[in-house]
Amino acid sequence: MQCAVEHKCESIAFPLISSGIYGYPKADALRVATAAIRDFIGDHDVDVSLVVFDKASFAVSEELLGEVKSYIDEHYVEERQLKRRSLLDVEKSALSDADMSTLFAPKITETAYRASMPPPGASASLDDLVDNLDEPFSATLLRLIDATGKKDSDVYRRANIDRRLFSKIRSNSGYAPSKPTVLAFAVALELNLSQTADLLGRAGFALSRSRKFDVIVEYFIASRKYDVFEINEVLFSYDQQLLGG
Repeated sequence: MQCAVEHKCESIAFPLISSGIYGYPKADALRVATAAIRDFIGDHDVDVSLVVFDKASFAVSEELLGEVKSYIDEHYVEERQLKRRSLLDVEKSALSDADMSTLFAPKITETAYRASMPPPGASASLDDLVDNLDEPFSATLLRLIDATGKKDSDVYRRANIDRRLFSKIRSNSGYAPSKPTVLAFAVALELNLSQTADLLGRAGFALSRSRKFDVIVEYFIASRKYDVFEINEVLFSYDQQLLGG
């Protein structure tokens, strides 16, 4: 990695060295490699990738996987079940509203109806709505970084975000990030679930109980475990997209 920096390389990739035919324990190889990469990128702007042959090339803590599995079992809802529940809730609500309206609906005269309508021009125009948008994602992110007192580089490295991507976010107030990118910053900033939900909302996203990716990341944030590399190891073991950009 030092040679890569000296030769002005922007990126470098490694296999899990000596853990194949040379028999170095794969779990130890992964631990040593990720620790070395994490330490190095803390002080250098270089994109480092660790390439593994398959899932058998690494071993995530059985205790951690057990905790994640328990959380998924408790919170994950398959999408079809979620849709079915939503439809049932809508039907119940509609039936309830219909019953209540039959019992208690007042008789509204034409004069009263017209009087209840807003005067012409009273409704908000599209321009008014656009002018009063919530604070965008990029502005919120930069404000949160400033509040921590940390340098930008400290945060985007902890988030496993490339410096060039962060530059785009900083220079473009309307930048639209991906969901993994938003969650990576939430982890790097050590946000709680409420703060994470707010940051996601600024980018037009929300955590969903019908996506394993969301539930897994939610487990780590709820447990206040903010190591993006550890999170990505578990996501990889579940065949999910990784955090970062």
